[in-house]
Amino acid sequence: MARDLFHYQVKRALIKEGWNITADPYRMEVDEVLYEIDLGAEPIIAAEKENEKIAIEIKSFAGASTISEFHKAVGQFVDYSVALEFFDPNRVLYLAVPETTYDNFFLKPVIQRTIEKIDCKIIVYHPQNETIVKWIK
Repeated sequence: MARDLFHYQVKRALIKEGWNITADPYRMEVDEVLYEIDLGAEPIIAAEKENEKIAIEIKSFAGASTISEFHKAVGQFVDYSVALEFFDPNRVLYLAVPETTYDNFFLKPVIQRTIEKIDCKIIVYHPQNETIVKWIK
């Protein structure tokens, strides 16, 4: 599995925020189809985050076309969401995107509408600072 450009930065940012990385990658098999989401995580202190289990698909949006990268990310998000319903229905899937991409692309009304339609939860991260900027549920 090829790691995303900012895989380790997001991983370290989640650890800084009190998440225990439980899988790297998070693998699941449904109907003989193998899926690999970038990370699986659980809170270190469960009471602080209501015992939430999450899976994170990390995207850098470093390709030549942001819309093409977005199409790929949306397809993966939908596919992984369905697989999680079968494999681990209590785990919440997030799409991790860089802050600059979120600010310059994800705030466009048409993109917001797509995100809303697929019920995409987002983690906005700053790759250089290795921090989580915001959680969008």
